[in-house]
Amino acid sequence: MTAASSARQILTRLHEVMASRIHAQGKLDRVVEIIGESLDSEVCSIYLLRDHMLELFATRGLNKSAVHVTRMAIGEGLTGTIAQQVETLNLAEAKAHPDFKYRPETGEEKFHSFAGVPIVYHERAVGVLSVQHVEQRRYEDVEIEALQTTAMVLSEVIANAGLIDEHDPAALSEAQTGMQTISGLKLVKGLAAGTAVFHQPRVTIDQVMADDIEAERHRVYSAFDRMREQIEHMASQAEFRGGGEHEEVLETYKMFAYDEGWSRRINEAIDSGLTAEAAIERVQQRTRMRMREIDDPLLADRMHDLEDLSNRLLRIVAGQLGTAASQGLKRDTILIARNLGPAELLEYDRRRLKGVILEEGSLTAHVVIVARAMGIPVLGRANGLRAVVCEGDEILLDASKAVATVRPTAQIAEAFDRRFAKSRERQAAYAELRDVEPFTRCGTRIQVMMNAGLRDDMNALQLTGADGVGLFRTEFQFLVSATLPQRERQTRLYRDVMDAAGERPVIFRTVDIGGDKAVPYLRSDTSVQDENPSMGWRALRLALEREGLLKAQARALLEAAAGRTLHVMFPMVSEVWEFDAAQQVFEEQLAFLKRQKKIVPEAINYGAMLEVPALAEMLDLLLPKVGFVSIGTNDLTQFLFAADRANPKLAERYDWLSPAILRFLRRVLQTSAGYDAEIGICGEMGGRSLEALALLGIGYRRLSITPAAVGPIKELVRRVDLNEISSAMNDWLADPGCDLRANLQAWAKERGIEFD
Repeated sequence: MTAASSARQILTRLHEVMASRIHAQGKLDRVVEIIGESLDSEVCSIYLLRDHMLELFATRGLNKSAVHVTRMAIGEGLTGTIAQQVETLNLAEAKAHPDFKYRPETGEEKFHSFAGVPIVYHERAVGVLSVQHVEQRRYEDVEIEALQTTAMVLSEVIANAGLIDEHDPAALSEAQTGMQTISGLKLVKGLAAGTAVFHQPRVTIDQVMADDIEAERHRVYSAFDRMREQIEHMASQAEFRGGGEHEEVLETYKMFAYDEGWSRRINEAIDSGLTAEAAIERVQQRTRMRMREIDDPLLADRMHDLEDLSNRLLRIVAGQLGTAASQGLKRDTILIARNLGPAELLEYDRRRLKGVILEEGSLTAHVVIVARAMGIPVLGRANGLRAVVCEGDEILLDASKAVATVRPTAQIAEAFDRRFAKSRERQAAYAELRDVEPFTRCGTRIQVMMNAGLRDDMNALQLTGADGVGLFRTEFQFLVSATLPQRERQTRLYRDVMDAAGERPVIFRTVDIGGDKAVPYLRSDTSVQDENPSMGWRALRLALEREGLLKAQARALLEAAAGRTLHVMFPMVSEVWEFDAAQQVFEEQLAFLKRQKKIVPEAINYGAMLEVPALAEMLDLLLPKVGFVSIGTNDLTQFLFAADRANPKLAERYDWLSPAILRFLRRVLQTSAGYDAEIGICGEMGGRSLEALALLGIGYRRLSITPAAVGPIKELVRRVDLNEISSAMNDWLADPGCDLRANLQAWAKERGIEFD
């Protein structure tokens, strides 16, 4: 007997039970008899989740007196383990399993073999279907598949009978009700509160059993055809050509899309009597169970690809296309996703989107770069997220501490609200400093500028009272675009940004893509793989090789700055000739525009980013050529410490208050003395209070930081006497044994200066 025919036989008989007018308990009693007879199994039992416990609801073969008496917690015994892990068990000897727990009232001592499958409703285990036999044997695959298919139909029987309610906490496991804490990786710090919304809304399967098998088969064939057309169309797009990871992913998708084994398994599930949606979900459940058993990361990734493709197929066949962004956010939202692209993030209403939690995600992901610019807290690497969070759950996100609280208690919510309120009070106090110039107690004016990367970021310039934009990341436009942005689009963006800034300067950093900010439409030699992307083919290195890219950007910036001063800097400069080559591209485009009788900038202020330590040894040659140098502390620190900032294990080595980095930064200032070029700090280091104190103490007078940090740093500046902090820093840096962080904290506390 095949799995399909076995399941079909069971489903035909179950259909009769479902159509009968007997009460719910009677239906379940009849179901266990049907399954037991069909599989020639001496025992068949159904356990349902009630009041957070698995309760024996119906049985054939065990003592009837145990029904509604035997109860087990989630994770208790074999049945509890199946529900907790949402996985199948198939054991020749049940007692040999470490989780076995004997329940004498059931009379199960004479049975040896055991097989059990979870009853899943809306991706949650709401019960367990199990069979037992006196004989010691593992159940055949055909029997297990029949059980799994039957369990799927049972979920509908139980729901229709009113025995479970997805909105009733009693129908959920302990992990899915009550307060839960999720830990992860801090990707973008901050506090946020809102209700959970899944980026990919779940497809609701309303009907499990098919009325017309051939009609269901036709629906699946049509969905497969449409899915394959979509993937072929994606593969034909210019942005996916030329090799690299995107092409590899699409090739994997194509392999699965045309895989006869996958389509055959779905067809077999339809043969057993399931609808097209239920058949796809049935095969997908098997895939999820297999994924839990895979240790090979590469193979696990491929299985994830198959699950993504299954979701696509399910959405097509169900006619439920689009993401939560297309449906619109109705309230303050914490977005839940496996992963997100930057363009997908930008589709959401920024007024409603308060935070993001990702099952995956990394510090260098494009979406993190954009979210940081948008000021949206992001928590990543939140394993098991979907097993804990329900759509509409209240979530308190503290990305700074890398945790999220799901369904918080009133006490926890009140404590969070107090923290949130205090944070808002501080922000309101900082907002009052908008028009206050940041002078130190000793009368020195400190330049406090902000970083930006999106057109909407320019609103923060007025709100914070920053002195200008010390870093406009032009690559954001490239990261969220499927193709290379046309020069006209770039020009419009740069002109809009300068118009919004008014008289305040905007320093445009030429595009920093490549490496860990790879885009599919710009690829280097595909035979060479960057093992250390942040130190690879990126930024100015890429732009100089792809000269057409830099020429187009230069023209766009020059045209946008017509009649104004253009401030432009080049990233990732390691030797002076690279700066010269980039400047030459701009000068050639400037000469071209003049020949065309175009209006050109009245002046160009060229600068370079000091991120590569080698450039510090060439400052005597660079400084006469530039108007300013911005020290990019994010990359510079990881290069100095040989510590990848995307690696959580190296987080403690990535220390901005290490004497090594501070001595290096002080030496750069000392080398720059006597030159006209301004030297400033650009990066997260300058936006942290203790680090900013240290920078002021070693002589820095220009900081470019995130908009959210402008107010706090302006307040800090007004409380500092530069003579005091400079003297203290000199003493601390001369003493290699001192705890610089502790000393700075004590110094700040004595003077009433708040710090992170």
